[in-house]
Amino acid sequence: MKWISILFFATVIFCDSLYAQYNFIEKDFTLLENRLYQNYQQQLENNETAEEGEYPTPRSVLFKSMMIPGWGQIENRQIWKVPIIYGLFAGVGIYTKHLHDEYNDYRAAYYNAVNAPDSDEKFGPTPERLEGVNASQLQSNRNSLRNQRDFMFVVMGLAYGLNILDAYVFAHMRSFDVSDDLSARTTVSPDILASGSPGIRVTLSLYRN
Repeated sequence: MKWISILFFATVIFCDSLYAQYNFIEKDFTLLENRLYQNYQQQLENNETAEEGEYPTPRSVLFKSMMIPGWGQIENRQIWKVPIIYGLFAGVGIYTKHLHDEYNDYRAAYYNAVNAPDSDEKFGPTPERLEGVNASQLQSNRNSLRNQRDFMFVVMGLAYGLNILDAYVFAHMRSFDVSDDLSARTTVSPDILASGSPGIRVTLSLYRN
């Protein structure tokens, strides 16, 4: 009976020792995990600070593109896009001006044809090329030209928005390394889970050759 009691007390002491060691190891794992997490956060902040110093923020690029088309592309170091943007604006503007002039001619011709022979030429005289044209045809062409002109205003707005979108999206993507000499490396290593128990971590890293 005496040996049984001694064995029982020894077992209790041994279990308490194991439990204390487990608590110590668990606390130590938690401290190590917190330290690793803080180092990772610090590294991310340092990388973001370095990127902000090298490139302007996407928000600033967005506002600059809204103020002056092409400014955002210049900030993104894509000056070659600026002539394309202003060429698009110029082309749309010239074609819109042409449609507007044609619309004014047909509007004047239709007004004068409907109110002939006592027309007050409210919208101007009838162009020579439109004299004698049927009033219904003049009206149809006038309405068509007006619709085309109004649509070109929408196209101009879309071109302006595309300029802003292009600058803003590239401002987000410019820090991505897409060079041809990138390689991938997979790493499998032991890790400490949030519960404090051991685990396995799989990491995929991209780096230059």
